[in-house]
Amino acid sequence: MIKLLTLIAATLALLTLSACNTIEGMGRDISKAGDKIEETARKSR
Repeated sequence: MIKLLTLIAATLALLTLSACNTIEGMGRDISKAGDKIEETARKSR
């Protein structure tokens, strides 16, 4: 029973950590897209 609980806890921790990395990467991508939009807006003035 303890091994099962340990396995479940480790799996949940792994999923949580991988989700943080995914969201962080998505945030960087959105930020880069915003920078490109701002750059294009400045050039079109």
